[in-house]
Amino acid sequence: MFIGIDIGTSAVKLALIHSSGKVIANMSEPLQVSSPHPLWSEQDPDSWWQATQDALDKLASQHSLREVRGLSLSGQMHGATLLNAAGRPLRPAILWNDGRSHLECTELERAIPDSRELTGNLMMPGFTAPKLLWLKKNEPEVFKDIAKVLLPKDYIRYRLSGDYATDCSDAAGTLWLNTRKRCWSPTLIEGCGLDESQMPALYEGNRITGELKSDLARRWGMPVIPIAGGASDNAAGAIGAGVYQAGQGMLSLGTSGVYFVASDHYLANPGSALHSFCHALPQRWHLMSVILSAASCLEWLTRLTRASSVAELMTEAANTTPDDSVYFLPYLSGERTPHNNPLAQGVFFGMTHETERSHLTYAVLEGVGYALADGFDALHQSGLPPQEISLIGGGARSPLWRQMLCDIIGQPLAYRQGSEIGPALGAARLAQLAVEPAQDLARICQPPTLIQAHQVQGKAFARHQHRRLHFQKLYRQLRPLFSDPS
Repeated sequence: MFIGIDIGTSAVKLALIHSSGKVIANMSEPLQVSSPHPLWSEQDPDSWWQATQDALDKLASQHSLREVRGLSLSGQMHGATLLNAAGRPLRPAILWNDGRSHLECTELERAIPDSRELTGNLMMPGFTAPKLLWLKKNEPEVFKDIAKVLLPKDYIRYRLSGDYATDCSDAAGTLWLNTRKRCWSPTLIEGCGLDESQMPALYEGNRITGELKSDLARRWGMPVIPIAGGASDNAAGAIGAGVYQAGQGMLSLGTSGVYFVASDHYLANPGSALHSFCHALPQRWHLMSVILSAASCLEWLTRLTRASSVAELMTEAANTTPDDSVYFLPYLSGERTPHNNPLAQGVFFGMTHETERSHLTYAVLEGVGYALADGFDALHQSGLPPQEISLIGGGARSPLWRQMLCDIIGQPLAYRQGSEIGPALGAARLAQLAVEPAQDLARICQPPTLIQAHQVQGKAFARHQHRRLHFQKLYRQLRPLFSDPS
């Protein structure tokens, strides 16, 4: 058996799998995000550790873990988790959807003119590097005490094993990695006032980085098992969906929305605000378009309208006739692909006295879809069209939304078993690949069982094409009105 742990934004999720690939169990523990100021998004690293312990305690209480042979991790990307020399967090982690460092992005690109060539990416405030430059300027007392900069999943690795380590897929999201060469770049690190000794050791996702502490092994009734490098949440989700070969694609509907296409060679298109990152396996890369708010828009609407749950909103939407006058721009945390605009904001447009809550929900589902479609266009223009697209993430549980996305994007989508725990499943698979390197990659990373194949409906596709043009025009017209709320 193998365990995968995913440190998400809204929850820590665990997957326990058999060596045959069967998912034996999964667990989830919720997390909270703090936004003390406009554009800020933070979490307490120790809340990740507490949730991880709670989830493993529950898993151990329900299943014997004596046969577990390995563990690996996935997690939200880019989060600046800063430790002092004693290994303690210096402040709350600054998350992937934090937009405070947009000015530092411009500053870094000016200071390091070849940054795009080294990383394959634009400097964006969500990435780790500009966050550290912001800290250097605004919290110098914290900055001078930094001994290690870790990513969220790697803080949990440290608590599990005592090792400072990361993997290439997650490291690529710091903007300190030479993405083509899969190694730290001293130029990029020094540009933020740091040095390589403050970085964790770098591994491929299917390599062993250390082993579980003996006292924790006793607590959970398992052997002292190896811990593998793991991957960023998106790369791990792709491994969980069986997406690791060139031409395979994945659409992830989590807190954010991600369109991911695997490649067997390095590609980059920073001009379209695409992300060029390493995949979780050696000599594999991927291009990715990202919108910052996807399923999180539904959580927001649930709070805004005081609905009892997202499920209540989805039921209402499934039983309503959409109001074509209502639109929603889903830029609640700014936006990445294709706009690279941290100041973009969420907008409802076209409401009247007749507008009902179900119309708002429908508009939110469509608006997220239209934003994702903009990213699809940008990625396909980079010369990496997919042959197949798998759909994962909690938002993908909705048949209504799955078919709507299929009709908006204009491509078939495959919804597979275990899609809601994709990153945790992928992490468990990487643990198995680390422990059983001689095993067949295709067997371990096969796509999960197909639940539903969605085909494009011509009439709906035509309707969405028309509405998407209006959606895009709304953004262009409103863009000059978006301003820095700080």
